[in-house]
Amino acid sequence: MKTNTSTIKEIAYQLGLSTSTVSRALRGLSQIKPETRAAVVRVAEELDYQPNMLAKSLAKSHTKTIGLIVPSLNYYFFSSIINGIEEAALQAGYSVMICQTGESYLREVSQIQNLLNSKVEGFIISLSRDTSQYEHIERLVRKKIPVVLFDRYIEGLEASKVIVDNQLAAFQATEHLIENGCKRLGFLAGPPNLLISNQRVEGFKAALQQHQLPFQKRYVLHSDFSQENTMMQTFNLMNLPDAPDGLLVMSDRIAFAAMHALKQRGLRIPADVAVVSFNNEPTCDYLTPSLTSVSQPIQDMGREAVRLLLKQLDTDNLLPETTILPTQLVVRGSSIRSEVG
Repeated sequence: MKTNTSTIKEIAYQLGLSTSTVSRALRGLSQIKPETRAAVVRVAEELDYQPNMLAKSLAKSHTKTIGLIVPSLNYYFFSSIINGIEEAALQAGYSVMICQTGESYLREVSQIQNLLNSKVEGFIISLSRDTSQYEHIERLVRKKIPVVLFDRYIEGLEASKVIVDNQLAAFQATEHLIENGCKRLGFLAGPPNLLISNQRVEGFKAALQQHQLPFQKRYVLHSDFSQENTMMQTFNLMNLPDAPDGLLVMSDRIAFAAMHALKQRGLRIPADVAVVSFNNEPTCDYLTPSLTSVSQPIQDMGREAVRLLLKQLDTDNLLPETTILPTQLVVRGSSIRSEVG
């Protein structure tokens, strides 16, 4: 029975080439001239050459590994989505290498390079808070390395993404506050360069306009996602001459701090200030009052991100796809007033 090594030697002998040249040609390496590669492939077919599948896999970087980059494992949303991603990847025979950026752009760039060095086959990425330059992502797309962005993404980039309709979700959350008697609404948004935060601001504005309530920029303050900054911004909102009686908050994690700040001011939730947030973390049920929040299909988002990535790995020249998943407002005590006038 012929071995792979002996067949490579026969191909090399027939063509007057070295075995290393034949090996590189069979692996499709770019330094081999096209005519040489064509000759090697022709003779290999004549000799019924069967490549060693493990060696072929390694040569083509088929490591069956996906690189996952998230802003922080401490955030409920990102720690939860990992379950959906790993489950879907495992079912497809892939493993997942997970990196966190700590909301740092520079660390995001570094982690992508580290994962490339580890020969991952593709990337699933949610951008850091500080990312406002996208060359490192655009470079992956140009090199045709499969990329799927989720939750936090870039407009205009030709890459697949899995998202929710943030503008619609914010519209519905704001409308809920209005329908429960709020007349002066404030928004504790995320960082001003974060696309999903700006989309939620647009939904907030649209709901005010729909209900003929004025939009004032001073009622929209931005948080850096830290509890200290959130509390300070909450105090700033409540120091306004006509303080908000309804508050939309970028995420549950900072809503917890905002609610604490409101209580420090002696304000009652929801009687004085109604509160609605995003992400629907399990802790929402155990707060006093419980927190009304927009639920996102986190597990589905993770599974869909893997599906889109595997589709890219299986198909050349595939056009990017966008999957928009539905959200649901989970109403609890923080936004329901006993009297609505």
